[in-house]
Amino acid sequence: MTELDRRTLLRAGLVAGAGVAGGALLGGSGAGAAPAWRPAGRPVLTHGVQSGDVTADSALVWTRADRPGRMLVEVSRRPDFRGARQLRGPVLAPTGDFTGKVRLRGLPDSERLHYRVRVESLERHGLVSEPLIGSLTTAPDRHRRRDVRFVWTGDVVGQGWGIAPDFGGMSIFRAMGETRPDFFLCSGDTVYADGPLVESVTLPDGRIWRNMVTPEKSKVAETLTEYRGQFAYNLLDEHLRAFAATVPQINQWDDHEVLNNWYPGEVLDDPRYTEQRVDVLAARARQAFNEWLPVPVDGPMYRRLSYGPSLDVFVLDMRTHKDPNDGNTYADPKRGLLGREQREWLIRELKRSRATWKVIANDLPIGVVVPDGPGAQEGVAQGDPGAPAGRELEFAEVLRATHRAGVTGMVFLTADVHYTAAHHYDPARAAVGDFTPFWEFVSGPAHAGAFGPNALDGTFGPQAVFVHAPPMANTSPAEGFQHFGEVTIDGESEALTVHLRDRDGASLWTTTLPAP
Repeated sequence: MTELDRRTLLRAGLVAGAGVAGGALLGGSGAGAAPAWRPAGRPVLTHGVQSGDVTADSALVWTRADRPGRMLVEVSRRPDFRGARQLRGPVLAPTGDFTGKVRLRGLPDSERLHYRVRVESLERHGLVSEPLIGSLTTAPDRHRRRDVRFVWTGDVVGQGWGIAPDFGGMSIFRAMGETRPDFFLCSGDTVYADGPLVESVTLPDGRIWRNMVTPEKSKVAETLTEYRGQFAYNLLDEHLRAFAATVPQINQWDDHEVLNNWYPGEVLDDPRYTEQRVDVLAARARQAFNEWLPVPVDGPMYRRLSYGPSLDVFVLDMRTHKDPNDGNTYADPKRGLLGREQREWLIRELKRSRATWKVIANDLPIGVVVPDGPGAQEGVAQGDPGAPAGRELEFAEVLRATHRAGVTGMVFLTADVHYTAAHHYDPARAAVGDFTPFWEFVSGPAHAGAFGPNALDGTFGPQAVFVHAPPMANTSPAEGFQHFGEVTIDGESEALTVHLRDRDGASLWTTTLPAP
């Protein structure tokens, strides 16, 4: 293999992201204060390396250190790093919890690249950490047609089921890695900030599930330090760390990054929380999310990522602009989950897309009823099979506008409900007829209690073609019913194949959709 061209690698430099200012503004954590002690010896990278939001010519690379230091990244086509070029990244500072990101630019498209990360001491020039190595595959450019494979799931460390070494840890990440995907889509609930862990849980058959527990995971997260600790905890798992080092991520947030079923403006009545203002909690949670994941921090959380002529991924933000949870039967088209700007962006970008397949990452499903206690709804649907109402109005607009514009190849991918399913939507079965038939595939949880199945709302005519759900609520990961999905697009025929898989990678159900 030839070495990376120096001008190509260094073109446009890098983007640094060592954290978001806001300790005083967001209040309460004390995480921004300088440590009173100075670690001895070489700096240490504490939680591995990750990459994310990869394009045809760029990628984000992430790490965290045990002290302030300068992030250094090398990248090469060669695994031995011969001829690698080094980029000087941001200073990893206490204000960003010693995390940092580098945006690699000018990368060759559709290639497997290797990166090596170190941190250099600020107090002693030349004193650097042991390196950590990762790899990633860049997306094909808009002219290059090739096979594309990715995996998706959601719901990580929920309902009290933490990392249990006696039960193999979070082995589903090993199984996902064995499919050798181009990228991983995490469809929300990347952490469970409202799900404290206890040291042991007795399973129905008498076995003992023993959780690894940290101080931040022993109570609901409220402070910035506690929200950061949710992400740090997940990276204690060896399978997740290894997966994150070799598979680029696309991350969405849903509710449990903050707390269950939250919406902007909500005020809690929950004795577990000393801070009852959800907007304050959400701001702290979002800072931790931005610091601890390889996600872009500029601009809105919704975004479009392209993988050559075959695939565009539309990543939705169904939380930041969410209206209050009520009966969800209102007639006001200005309300909804997405908000006006995101809704208009989605319609506009779907119309502009020339990709064969438009995958819409919707962390809340469309036709699955997700209640929020008696009389209120968390999701899009509310169980009334009639004409669109409430949040359904928003999606009726998206489906109608794209149908009238002749948009084809739309596929929805979701998680949230803690089982796996394949739902086909057809106007012939629906209360509304102005849309093109589409599929919505559900997968999860990755490592959480398993539930379901939920009822379907008939407004958009869903049919449950396949469902795999547990026999009882909150079935532990020890019993299986953990799931991920795999999508493969054939580079020649552009047919899209979906496998719904269990935690060991076995295919439970599959279908192939011909190119539209």
